[in-house]
Amino acid sequence: MNRRTPWIVFGSALAGYLAVGLTLSMRFGYLLGDALSRTSAAQAVLLSRDPHVSAIGFIFTPLTALAQLPMVAFASWWPAITRWNISGIAVSAMFMAGAVVMIHGICRDRGLPGRYSLLLTVVFAINPMIVFYGANGMSEAGFLFFLCWAVRRLIRWMNTDDVHDLLLAGVALALAFLARYEGVVPIALAAVLVAVVTALRRGQPYWKSMRRRAILDAVLVAGPGTAVFLVWISTSWLITGEALAQLSSSYGNAAILTQSGGPSGDLIGTGLFSLGAVVVLGPALLVTLPLAVVLALRRRDLEFLVAPLLFGGVLGFQAASYITGSTFGFLRFFICAVPLATVVVVQLFPATGDRPTRRAGAYRRHRPVLAPLRPAAAAVAMTVCALALPVTGWAMVQPGLSSQQYALGSLLDENPRADDPQAMAARRVIDSFSTERRLASYLDGQNLPEGSILLDTVYGFAVVAASEHPKRFVVPSDLDFTEILNDPASAGVQYLLTVPNEGRGVSDAVNRRYPTIYDNGADLYPLVLEVPNDGADQPDWRLYRVPG
Repeated sequence: MNRRTPWIVFGSALAGYLAVGLTLSMRFGYLLGDALSRTSAAQAVLLSRDPHVSAIGFIFTPLTALAQLPMVAFASWWPAITRWNISGIAVSAMFMAGAVVMIHGICRDRGLPGRYSLLLTVVFAINPMIVFYGANGMSEAGFLFFLCWAVRRLIRWMNTDDVHDLLLAGVALALAFLARYEGVVPIALAAVLVAVVTALRRGQPYWKSMRRRAILDAVLVAGPGTAVFLVWISTSWLITGEALAQLSSSYGNAAILTQSGGPSGDLIGTGLFSLGAVVVLGPALLVTLPLAVVLALRRRDLEFLVAPLLFGGVLGFQAASYITGSTFGFLRFFICAVPLATVVVVQLFPATGDRPTRRAGAYRRHRPVLAPLRPAAAAVAMTVCALALPVTGWAMVQPGLSSQQYALGSLLDENPRADDPQAMAARRVIDSFSTERRLASYLDGQNLPEGSILLDTVYGFAVVAASEHPKRFVVPSDLDFTEILNDPASAGVQYLLTVPNEGRGVSDAVNRRYPTIYDNGADLYPLVLEVPNDGADQPDWRLYRVPG
């Protein structure tokens, strides 16, 4: 393989994802809330009135926001970086382009001819779900990159027994946790897999002699992730008093689910949705997975175990979380089905040739120099993989399956008919945060001093991210927020920006301190402005003046 090939693959994918992301953002104004909130968190670290690292927050794991800091640092000179989530788009594009490189590396490590490696890589890279999440600033891109990296290194370790592959897999899994909480699942599963494989490498009679090495290998692969997990929850507990804020905080996922009406309680419906999500994102698995299992058993191919265990573990965890009512039914939570389907197709091909490695271990498995490859079978496998693209594309524009992506089908319909409720609903999804951008522009034009507008970032993150003057806002990450909330006038606050005290608004700190403020200004503050919202699931805003 030409050494420039990975860079060509990376550069091509990066350019494509950046182009799509900037078009969605700056041409259509289509931004996703979770992505924009991470950008706002990075902005708070550097550009708020009280900048400090812990302003990154502990609801989400921090990697996606931390990776944006170098770009967000320039937002003082070019506010569009945060207003249009350009920093988030750049980060997700780089991570997803890295995931494409890892898929290409898995193909080459398997010994696939160049044309098949390129075709499978392209099919993965242009999958509609991969393109969208490589272009929107969400954390899925980083999670997929690190998980694909870990899968690649563990597959190599199965063949090379090289400790360097094991260590790199452990590092990748630790970073996957820092991208998304569900990274704890592949960390645990990788430890079990590595321990079992190591213990059985010399057969049952040698179990006692291999047990110590099995434990050591499991520690090598799970140690970095375990350390990162303990450091993260300890830091969160020391600073916020909550070890797992995602579960216990009033801003966390569990609280949001309760505020949104609670879980449906429909075990059959949620189970069918989970199964359907995996099928539409990886339809090729229906054919390729059973065949790959049969071939792996015939070949005694331990490499096959890695991808179904790690990717499948994440899918199982997401399904279980949704069925038990602890998370939402979002199609993106099952995105691991896309790389799983691709890697399973790769493993239909026989492994060929030994891969170069830094230091092969004592249990390296040598491959044949040239394994038989039937062009007809290869063509069928490629076709099955490619046919998944229209299935996934169709699923993404179905409101029942894809509540966060279906509006993509209405991007070009800027003036939907009033008698088409689905088109109107899609338009409101696309227009999410357009009201917040207008509100930010209005506040920017008031020539206010620093620390003159108080709001909570439950919904207000989009206003702060869109503003050219983030230092004018007093937000919960400021260390003096509670003191100022209790007496805004003494602190020089001139305006309170409020949302209805219902749904997610019940967790808004301003509403908790002044429960009737949205309705009547808490009989303390006069109403200045009311702003109806054009976006879906976004609140109407009211701006109150602080006398004195």
